[in-house]
Amino acid sequence: MADDGQIEGVVDYIFEAGLLKRAKRTGWWIAGVKDPESIADHSHRTALIGAVLALMEGADPAKVALLAVLHDSQETRVGDIPYLGRRYLTAASNQKVTADQVAETPDAVRDGIQRIVDDYEAGDSLEVVVAHDADKLDCLFQAIEYREQGNQNTQQFIDSMLAVLSTASAKVIASAALNRSSQEWHAPHMGRQDRHV
Repeated sequence: MADDGQIEGVVDYIFEAGLLKRAKRTGWWIAGVKDPESIADHSHRTALIGAVLALMEGADPAKVALLAVLHDSQETRVGDIPYLGRRYLTAASNQKVTADQVAETPDAVRDGIQRIVDDYEAGDSLEVVVAHDADKLDCLFQAIEYREQGNQNTQQFIDSMLAVLSTASAKVIASAALNRSSQEWHAPHMGRQDRHV
């Protein structure tokens, strides 16, 4: 069993992660989105996309989802530095930030989370490739949704995400997403009365 200090370290890590629910993604602000999604919003759908992509690509969906959940967790400490801002700033690596975030947690937690982040940042397994594609696909989907709300500045995000997708499944999904409205998913269900209600 972990000692009291390590349990406090776990509690602190969980409270810190809660900041991701309030911290907004800055790239969307730059594009003129007035109330952009939070980092946690992005991580949630990235994990879901990652699990789906993993199933389509023959990768481990649980591992991909976990990689995706943790991929931006460091932004509680360094913020969501937009692509343009990275030209002017030198930030600590995500591995270093993670090491500081989990330093006071039990060894199993510290080592496990560090291993996952190290893998996302430097690994080359199918799961890592799929997790990176999931990150890009979520950005593409979000850009389409913001474009539908009238923000034409998001086209650059769509174009740049399309250019960096790796897996065949991600490319097929992206292509299909570009040819559908974000509201089409519920159209067949409108006005339908479920018999099991």
